[in-house]
Amino acid sequence: MKVIGFNGSPRKDGNTTTLMGYLLREIEKEGIETELVQLSAKAIHGCIACYKCFENKDQRCAVKNDAANEYIEKMTTAQGIVLGSPSYFQDVTAEMKALIDRAGFVGLANGRMHKNKVGAAVSCLRRSGGLHTVETMNHFFLSNELVIAGRAMSVARDKGEVEKDQEGIQAAQTLGQRTAWLMKKLYG
Repeated sequence: MKVIGFNGSPRKDGNTTTLMGYLLREIEKEGIETELVQLSAKAIHGCIACYKCFENKDQRCAVKNDAANEYIEKMTTAQGIVLGSPSYFQDVTAEMKALIDRAGFVGLANGRMHKNKVGAAVSCLRRSGGLHTVETMNHFFLSNELVIAGRAMSVARDKGEVEKDQEGIQAAQTLGQRTAWLMKKLYG
């Protein structure tokens, strides 16, 4: 079994990365392989609504000039998907939204190809927007019929502040444990 995590933060080693690390380490303790992808490492653009994915039905996006198909392939080979994003203006980052739109549309076009995988959402926020950010990521899970393990949030802005939020860290660890438990029930 494998979990693929996507960090939508433009800051590669920021608070969202740290919080996702707590979650992924709990999954690894249960013998499940994990991989963390930093969306900031490669370009990904929003969906252009060409509908070619509905015509081609090849589990790929017709737009091939960015990393979207690489990320979609990683989702295809995993049984669990973790999405993480800081709250930017009360929602996910542009990078995360591009991933959700592209992978989500391809998933729908191919018979909800991510159906029954386990999904989990993580968000870091300063004062507000965390719930809306998580809900945006949950919409990807729900529209593609994934099973949602839950969510974890942390109050943090400046790099490293997540380490001061013990409740946020505990929520991420608990979510990692629940994700692993659910995957073992579904796939074990």
